[in-house]
Amino acid sequence: MKILAIDTSTSVMGVALLDENKVYAEVITNLKKNHSIRLMPIIDQLFHEVNWLPNDIDLIAVAKGPGSYTGVRIGVTTAKTFAWALHIPLVGVSTLEALAYEHYHFMGYISPIIDARRGQVYTGLYQSNDNRWENVGQDRIILLSDWVDVVREKKDKVLFIGDDVTLHREKIEQAMGEAAVFSYPAFQFPRPSIIGMLGEKRMESGKIDNTFDFTPAYLQLAEAEVKWLEKQKG
Repeated sequence: MKILAIDTSTSVMGVALLDENKVYAEVITNLKKNHSIRLMPIIDQLFHEVNWLPNDIDLIAVAKGPGSYTGVRIGVTTAKTFAWALHIPLVGVSTLEALAYEHYHFMGYISPIIDARRGQVYTGLYQSNDNRWENVGQDRIILLSDWVDVVREKKDKVLFIGDDVTLHREKIEQAMGEAAVFSYPAFQFPRPSIIGMLGEKRMESGKIDNTFDFTPAYLQLAEAEVKWLEKQKG
């Protein structure tokens, strides 16, 4: 099964081409540049390098967020356009889960972190238990101070991962002590190849998204939407 995987949900932009559990091509950049300008040229470049055509693709897997509102929309819109034009399945994958899955073999809990400003983070809690991958703490937006109280009650090691962990590391260490574990920089952002793998697993279990109804998982309203709703109430 040939898969195109896309991630533009954070400052990291990633594109991967996979087939038969093999990653043929993967590009990841961690630059604060316009994903809308750079995404399609990179997809086109990888197609040429691997010698695939768009019609060869069997599945589109895309990071559905949470993350940057604009970034998530770019990736989701591109993925939906490919899926609709090629008449192939589309599967959305949580950006947080993709972050966590890279550390599948960690013996403990895994907490991916994406900064949500004002002391808040997008996060969730994952664990590999007897080779069974589980989301044991639903993806959410929460104050970091409240989140460390939640995970501290697990009485186990917690691996905090994500490019934004550095923004909150001092507070996490103060609250968690030796129970907090941190990864190396090279493993701090989601890989599109993992998004492709998770997308394939979901498709095999029948969890395919409706291309027309599929929407990003923002986990909260954009600031402009909040202000608009407040005006309507006022």
